[in-house]
Amino acid sequence: MKRFLVLILVAIAIMGTAFANGTGGERISGPVTLEFWTTETQSDRLAIINVLARTFEASNPNITVKVVAIDENDMATQMNSAAAAGTLPGLVQVATTNAVAFGTQGLLNTEAATDVVNNIGKNEFYSGILGLNQMPSGDSYYSVPFHGWIQGIWYRADWFEEAGLNPPKTWDDILAAAKHFHNPEMNQYGILIGTKPEAFTEQVFTQFALSNDAWLFDGDGNLTLNSPEMREAVEFYAELAKYTPPGPQTWRSRDYYLQSKLAMFFYSTYIMDDLALAEVAAGSLTDENFKELAGASFDPDLVKNTGMVSAINKTRDAGYGVIVSLAFPNADNQEETLAAMRFAEYLLTPSAYISFLHMAPGGKNPVLKEITTNPKYQEDMKGIFKLYGSEKLAEIVQGLDSIETFEIVDGKRIDAASVVFSKQIIPQMIYRITQENESIDSAMSWAEAEIRKLM
Repeated sequence: MKRFLVLILVAIAIMGTAFANGTGGERISGPVTLEFWTTETQSDRLAIINVLARTFEASNPNITVKVVAIDENDMATQMNSAAAAGTLPGLVQVATTNAVAFGTQGLLNTEAATDVVNNIGKNEFYSGILGLNQMPSGDSYYSVPFHGWIQGIWYRADWFEEAGLNPPKTWDDILAAAKHFHNPEMNQYGILIGTKPEAFTEQVFTQFALSNDAWLFDGDGNLTLNSPEMREAVEFYAELAKYTPPGPQTWRSRDYYLQSKLAMFFYSTYIMDDLALAEVAAGSLTDENFKELAGASFDPDLVKNTGMVSAINKTRDAGYGVIVSLAFPNADNQEETLAAMRFAEYLLTPSAYISFLHMAPGGKNPVLKEITTNPKYQEDMKGIFKLYGSEKLAEIVQGLDSIETFEIVDGKRIDAASVVFSKQIIPQMIYRITQENESIDSAMSWAEAEIRKLM
């Protein structure tokens, strides 16, 4: 019953939505069934998407939207199978890196994506995420940005202010703060970075590398791991590891921060509800995960006392995150493509879009600048965003302007970078340096040799 009432409220909220002009004036002559593949597989999220689809249908009686849930890990296989069978859907919700891969394989209608971006307006999007979707030509797009999460440094702003330290944006300021707050004898640590051989470590390291303009590959696919810029990033990362809690560390060490034993930690915006709500934070307030932690009560002032830097800088600003896009697979049915464009534009209209984003406050961030400051966006059902305030929300989402990844260079998908990520070669290199005391030269030579084997 509770879910039913929530869905009714969502439907009422979006009924008055004014649809985007873009494709609205183009005529769809006959009944069209639009197949929409989404990677939202949880039942409560699918329920909301179906409400959005039914509301769209009410204003577009010639269009029926068939929502199909596809596990993200199965999307590539399903797309290739559908392409072979000639049964590609009209619209897919997919990670941007996968969208670029599909586009380079010729599976997407990039003209449709480009038209939708232009209909909404390029300047309405954060520039960084548009860059991830951009084709090498520079004027076209593989897909339309939809939502995403942002990684950054979350830090005790009250501690920094009391110590007279700058926010941790530059390498120098990050290292100065890590040293200042590091007091292991009192079970207090300066910073949390990943040192375990897993994805979290690579995500954190990537942001440091890109902030020094260090890339795994150049735009032509040449390996550049041995560049001076990359070595400098590895050296700095190894230095920061000295001020991280002992042992190979991963995202779980956020417990130190929630128990006031850590000055800074890297995390995605999925942490926002943990910092704001006692019931969500509960799992990090015990002594179960770390024997060094005695457990603590929830600090209701932690949100107010936490700052976030979403783009760090050495020689350039660099953000990191994962963006999900809407893509238009090539289809013989032009009216289905038109229906897909119209539905995509509808999903990005304020009321529908906000209803979608509120499925996971903080985890799903808007790609449209105006949404961040929209009062309705700031009124999620759990009240999380109100605790952060509009100014802090805007600062967090601003990281979308500088978001990048090793996998896309100059608008080109570097497949080898994805393979390197899947094999965890970079985090293994970090582990060898920080946990096994292997020399940087030796570990980097090992990583380069391993990558060349894959190539």
